[in-house]
Amino acid sequence: MHHLYPDDVLSLLKTSFLGLSEEEAKRRYQQYGANQLTEEEESKWRVLLRQFTSPFIVILMVAGLVAVFFGDLADGMVVYGLVIANGLIGFYQELKAIASIKALKMVSAPSIRVIRDGKEKEVEAKYLVPGDIVLLSEGDMVPADIRLLESSGVVVDEALLTGESLPVEKLSHAVLAEDTPLYARSNCLYRGTTLLRGKAVGVVFATGDNTEIGKIAKRMKEKSPESPLTRALGEFGKKWVLALLVILIFLVVVGVLQGRDIKDLVFFAIAQLVSAVPEGLPIVVTIALVVGAIRLSREKVLVKHLPAVETLGSATYICSDKTGTLTVGRLRVEEFISYDRSKLFLGATLCNDAEKDRGDPLEIALLEWLDKERVNWAFLREAYKRVWEHPFDVKRRLMAVVVSTGESLDFYIKGALESLSLMCERDCPQEIYKAHDSMAQKGLRVLAFGYAKLSKVPESLEEVKIKIVGLVGFLDPPKEGAKEAVETAHKAGIRVIMITGDNLLTAKTIASKVSIYREGDIAIEGKDLEKFSDEELYHLLKRVSVVARATPEDKYRIVRVLQAKGEVVAVTGDGVNDVPALKVADLGIAMGSGSQAAKDASKMILLDNNIAIIVNAVKRGRLIAKNISKVIRYLLSTNAFEMIYNSLAILSGFPLPFYATQILWINLVTDGMQDKAYPFTKYEGDPMKEKPKSPEKVFVGRSQVFNVAYNGLIMGICHYFLFKYLLTIYPYQIALTISFTSAVISQWAVGIQEIGEKPFFKNPLEYLQLNLYIYLGIFLGLMLQLTAIYLIPHYLHAISLSLEHLPYALLCPLLTFLGVELRKWIAYILYHENA
Repeated sequence: MHHLYPDDVLSLLKTSFLGLSEEEAKRRYQQYGANQLTEEEESKWRVLLRQFTSPFIVILMVAGLVAVFFGDLADGMVVYGLVIANGLIGFYQELKAIASIKALKMVSAPSIRVIRDGKEKEVEAKYLVPGDIVLLSEGDMVPADIRLLESSGVVVDEALLTGESLPVEKLSHAVLAEDTPLYARSNCLYRGTTLLRGKAVGVVFATGDNTEIGKIAKRMKEKSPESPLTRALGEFGKKWVLALLVILIFLVVVGVLQGRDIKDLVFFAIAQLVSAVPEGLPIVVTIALVVGAIRLSREKVLVKHLPAVETLGSATYICSDKTGTLTVGRLRVEEFISYDRSKLFLGATLCNDAEKDRGDPLEIALLEWLDKERVNWAFLREAYKRVWEHPFDVKRRLMAVVVSTGESLDFYIKGALESLSLMCERDCPQEIYKAHDSMAQKGLRVLAFGYAKLSKVPESLEEVKIKIVGLVGFLDPPKEGAKEAVETAHKAGIRVIMITGDNLLTAKTIASKVSIYREGDIAIEGKDLEKFSDEELYHLLKRVSVVARATPEDKYRIVRVLQAKGEVVAVTGDGVNDVPALKVADLGIAMGSGSQAAKDASKMILLDNNIAIIVNAVKRGRLIAKNISKVIRYLLSTNAFEMIYNSLAILSGFPLPFYATQILWINLVTDGMQDKAYPFTKYEGDPMKEKPKSPEKVFVGRSQVFNVAYNGLIMGICHYFLFKYLLTIYPYQIALTISFTSAVISQWAVGIQEIGEKPFFKNPLEYLQLNLYIYLGIFLGLMLQLTAIYLIPHYLHAISLSLEHLPYALLCPLLTFLGVELRKWIAYILYHENA
């Protein structure tokens, strides 16, 4: 509607200045529906059931059922307790997320003044229909999308919708090009925005889901992507269990062909499956995420979705808004030029309707500047009485007053230089234009101030000839620490893109001040993104650091294009306009002072709106990812060892090296005692000097698989030959018990080695301090193992060992420890040679 004349809009909507008839309004209400956002609520039962359908959860449920079937009630209860707890947490989090559309639904005025049947009346906002003539005044929230028919001094806050940090002027008489972007449609008002000043008459042209906010709400129905952690663990779960099943079925078949007891083989295979499925991993991951979330809460970050803690550590792009995140969200005078200092100060004081903390943001900034310049503006307002005023004129973009001291009349005016220059008594000097352009080039919003001495109160502005007394430039300044935070992010391999609704000059200025925009980078306006295909845009975004005048669709598209290429994208936002991008981002981060809709669509909320908090949280996320990686490596190494050892023994025709109950016991005193301590491991080195890695590579990548296979083979082959030798010098029961004890101690040895990535003997004291809780877990496991061998050996098919047997039980753990140490030394030397 912005490209049509008012009369054409009225004709198209089949209405007039007299409004619709009540009968016609009712008919259109039936046709278009209520002026509210539709909400498709999913059954809570479906939401609950969905929490139990991920591959890893299904695997755990099967393993728990098998454990209960074969009498291991305790193990089964632990598994099902874990599954239920995780499911309920996920259920709660998803119900919270569903509230996001409800929050958008609340962005409307409860009632509104309209003209129907030629008479003014009030109706509930939900009953508005296209064609209604609406009356709005200062302070009103716009209830629908409206084309202005008449306007007087209308200034609107559109930050909620467009991200524009400054109020925008609206003009009913403007007719714009059809392709004019949303932020530049100066003749339209949009639902959810607020009139800061002026009065307006307009015609409704879109209601409910057809409004701009309604289009945003449709985006919110899209499902948020799985976190990289959840995705990686899901893929791992499928592959790991498939491999386990293939190996165990093969071993059972070989055992049957060898003439072994099928019942013992099946029980062995099931016990091995239960042990090899790392059911403790979800617990450890949850502990790591909870610990991280608690620490982040102390650093003013509220985590709504636990996997988001790790996601931040994997981020390769941060798409940040400007206002309130990179800047303080409050205008200040950045620069000024005075041609008559006293008159400039008086103009800023007297041609100003603001109070200390209330009024137009520009005028409040002027008062703060005067305070800084030690001007007692409150006293001056008392000394100079206003006797005439010309309120802010949207068309001419100026405001003027006449004040009296009792002896003379002084005229003060402020506004756009192009307006004030037309009122100069002589041509405006070129130096003033140059100064103005210089300030504008820096991204400053510039106000000019003028003065004239009068003999009488003017009847109109045309009577007055002025002299320019100064220029004042305003800027929403960068937050303290923002520059350092951005530079830290760059060092960590994270690309930061500022996406804002502000104009290009202002955006570039702020981006330069905080090191986002650097030499060689590209700054672009949102409307220009349409020129590029998704493939072209992705390559362009590698060089783009500023996207100005961005619409919600632009921000959404940028996130989707980056994700399609495997990037992990974090998005910050505070307005309704940010909701689509927040929803689909790998990590949506809302500002604590932002809209409720933005908070509901996000997975993390910053209680202190500052990018420095985000970058600090990246450190925490990387530590958590590293610790989860370590615990996965440890758990899979011990599981791989048992599979390799048992496979070699069965294929060689040896007796089984473990009973099923011993496999489950080993799982208890090693994995069960050590893995819960890994989330408390300290970081080695500086996490922000490393480049981001995809979670799949960190958790189950080639390096991880190699290390798991290496650890498993060392333990498996060592124990195989030890068992083979023991069978030649001891009865089976003694050989079995030594093997059983050796396996437990070997897994403790691997647990110690996997605490850190640097070699243990490089700095043993420093290494031991990485995580003292691991050694507490080993101590508890030792107590349990001594109990098993010396107090209840018959329950575990074992016997009490003598001092003669202990050296054999310690041989493989020592070789395992040294073998892993050798691997780490080789990796350490190669890393430093290539660094």
